[in-house]
Amino acid sequence: MREGHSMSEIVFEVREDEVDGGYTAHALGYGIHTQGNTVEELRPMVKDAVHCYFEETMEAPKIIRLHFVRDEVLALSG
Repeated sequence: MREGHSMSEIVFEVREDEVDGGYTAHALGYGIHTQGNTVEELRPMVKDAVHCYFEETMEAPKIIRLHFVRDEVLALSG
């Protein structure tokens, strides 16, 4: 983020880990990644990751948006 620019929101893409269970989240456009066993556990982990990423000299976002991505596979019967 360039100095002088206001950042109001950061978006995390959240996916359920079908193999290991739990949830993973990564910020779009930033190198911020975290995970949690439940959505309730994930929320504070995301907040903590954002606080750690943005230094005191950097303007942190005011809003964190969690965008849940869910894959669904449908079988076509012949």
